[in-house]
Amino acid sequence: MKTIVPVVLAVALFMENMDSSIISTSLATIAADIGTSPIALKLALTSYYVALATFIPISGRMADRFGPKLVFQCAIAVFMAGSLACAMANSLPGFVAARFLQGMGGAMMTPVGRLLLVRSYSKSDLVSAMAWFSIPAMIGPLVGPPVGGAISTYADWRWIFLINLPIGVVGIFLARRVLPYIAPLQAVRFDWPGFVLSSLACSSLVFGFSIISLPVVPPLFGFALAFAGFGFGLLYIRHANGTPDPLLNLNLFNIPTLRAAIVSGAVFRVGTGALPFLLPLMLQLSFGYSAFASGLISAVSIGGAIGMKFLAKPILRRFGFKNALLITAVLCGFFTAITGFYRPDMALVILLVLLVVGGFFRSLFFTGINALAFADVSGSRSSDATALLSASQQVSIAMGVALAGGILEAGVLLSGQAVPPAGYFTMGFVVAGACTLLALLAIVRLSPSAGSEISGRH
Repeated sequence: MKTIVPVVLAVALFMENMDSSIISTSLATIAADIGTSPIALKLALTSYYVALATFIPISGRMADRFGPKLVFQCAIAVFMAGSLACAMANSLPGFVAARFLQGMGGAMMTPVGRLLLVRSYSKSDLVSAMAWFSIPAMIGPLVGPPVGGAISTYADWRWIFLINLPIGVVGIFLARRVLPYIAPLQAVRFDWPGFVLSSLACSSLVFGFSIISLPVVPPLFGFALAFAGFGFGLLYIRHANGTPDPLLNLNLFNIPTLRAAIVSGAVFRVGTGALPFLLPLMLQLSFGYSAFASGLISAVSIGGAIGMKFLAKPILRRFGFKNALLITAVLCGFFTAITGFYRPDMALVILLVLLVVGGFFRSLFFTGINALAFADVSGSRSSDATALLSASQQVSIAMGVALAGGILEAGVLLSGQAVPPAGYFTMGFVVAGACTLLALLAIVRLSPSAGSEISGRH
């Protein structure tokens, strides 16, 4: 029970996280086959993230009403349907719609999977469970690009999506057999006005930040959407303050550990969200690596993420959440920034070490904040906490990509070159490192004993 439940959840989440990045190296092949351009096809990437941002806020209430085990299985089924639709798509509108359907399934998998962990494990076992659970978030975006490149090069690109079907069938079978049954809650209220406002806020922010760096769309359009997202967010705050049971319960921010986890995690993800965007481009555009080779190099940080799984619990027991997360934020900021100073005339092993060590500490931070978030949240409020945590994550990741894309776009405009000079990639890594470092500001005010029931440090 202690290992098998997060492993089953991790299989589905790995499928989701890998698929969200796997088409990045296959855009040119897919675009040529369906008769469009790679730049236009990036709308398919954006539609997936918009679907996540739209439906994540309601995921907690759906799990409460119908039971998290059933909702998780249905989410896999919807994701499979979207994958099949992607494989059958023959036009840009069809492919964009199929990716949106995939995103609807993905929007339920992560928060509902996290909810299943929280309700299935005692707080003393939550760190180990979260360690297994967080690995797909690290591995998927790294494995996706080389796998996508290999399939596009040596097979039909449609297999990128068809391979999800057998994985999904196995995931549903294991979920039915292994995941614990958690009864639905009675008298669950759906806050439909809150759903509309929160979805408009999150999707506008994610869509706006995602298209800011798209050359085919004027940047002002992206900024206008992001501004509208902030406006819808303010309207939601006003609505939530006057509603007895809002969809995203903002009163949860009164819990210090959850507030610190959400705020620090959001700031941290702005920095780490830029890495899968910056590193492959630096290796390909500045250093001349192929897409496949850059994907393989990027994937070495998997070793650090896996190594973290065995050490997260003893580290948190030894230092406690506050000290461990403060140290980790500093180290992550350093290793992220220093990676930008690597140059092709240096030994490749230097870059590999930076990526492995950086992957370890990033994964440790993710595991720590995901566990800390539920340290003082009661079981009845855990569904609202998972939805709030997941929604903030999606917005912050989109902000990270927009930040990195904006720096590189500025490099192109200011230099007059088709490719950003290497110095702008360095600047991107330094800014990303600064963002990860700023995550400590939300942690430094925590009590030294925060989350001690979970960490085991008394």
